[in-house]
Amino acid sequence: MQRDLEIDLLRSFVAIAAHRNFTRAAEAIGRTQSAVSLQLKRLEEIAGERLFERNRSSVEITNSGEALLVYANRILSANEAALAHMRRPEAEGLIRFGAPDDYASYLLAPLLAAFSSNYPLIEFELTCESSIDLLPMLERGEIDILLATHSSDQVKGRIARYESLHWVAAPDYVDDPDQRLSLALFPNGCSVREAGLRALEQIERPWRIACSTRSVNLIEQTVLNGAAVSVMEASILPETLRILDGQPGFPPLPEIAMSVHYNKAACAPHVAIFADYLVGELGRVRG
Repeated sequence: MQRDLEIDLLRSFVAIAAHRNFTRAAEAIGRTQSAVSLQLKRLEEIAGERLFERNRSSVEITNSGEALLVYANRILSANEAALAHMRRPEAEGLIRFGAPDDYASYLLAPLLAAFSSNYPLIEFELTCESSIDLLPMLERGEIDILLATHSSDQVKGRIARYESLHWVAAPDYVDDPDQRLSLALFPNGCSVREAGLRALEQIERPWRIACSTRSVNLIEQTVLNGAAVSVMEASILPETLRILDGQPGFPPLPEIAMSVHYNKAACAPHVAIFADYLVGELGRVRG
C-alpha cells in the first residue's frame, strides 16, 4: 500500500534543506534535533530514496532531495493556502510589524503582498528600524512582531533561517589589500556590520567608515560610486554590485541568524498566524 507524504515530515525536510544543519532546522520549526532526524528517516522510507548526504561537518541535499524539494514547497504552500482560506473569516486586525530597512526594501514586499491576499482583513503598520532599536519597541508594546538579525552565536527569537554574508563592491572596483579599506555599513548594533568588522580585525586589515546609514539604497549608491565596499546579506544583494568573497584582503564572513520576535503567549490570533507564515516562508529559501 502506498504511503502518502505527510505535512509534518515535509516541513522538517524543507527546514533541513534551507539550513543544511539538523540543529538549526530543529530550532526553526520548534522541534528537537532527534525528532527532526526521525522525521527525515520516515520520509526517506516513504520516498524510497536518500534525500541528504550527511557527515559530521556538513549536510548536502541529493539529486532526489532536490527533486522532492520542488514538490514539498508546493504541497506546503497549498496546505497553508487551504488553512488561510478556512481561517479568513476570523483573521482580522492591525499588525504593527517592525523590520530593518534592507529587508523591508528587498525581501518582505512580496511576502506581505501574498499574505494580504489570503487575509484581506488584516492591516499592517510597518516600522523600519535596526534590530537593536526594534527589540526594545517590542518590549514596550509599541510593535506586535518584528524580524531581526543576530550573530549565529547570539541567536534569539524564533529562527526563520541562517543567511550568508558577502563582501560587495562596484563592478569596476580595484582593491589594494595593503591600504585601509573604506566601508559603507549599517549603524552600530547591526549584526551584519559587526560581522564584517570582526572579520577585518582578525586579519588585522585597517579600515574606516565612509558611510554609516540605515538606508540600503544609500549604501548601494555609495558603493556604486566607488567610495567604499560593503557587507550585505545574500537575500538583498543588488544586481548592480559585485561579490568580492575570496579575494585577498576580504576574509570569510560568518552566517547571521534571521529570527522572528513576538510575545507568543499573549499575542492576538492574527499576529500568531502571521508569525507562522513569516517563519515558514523565510525558511524555505536559504540565503
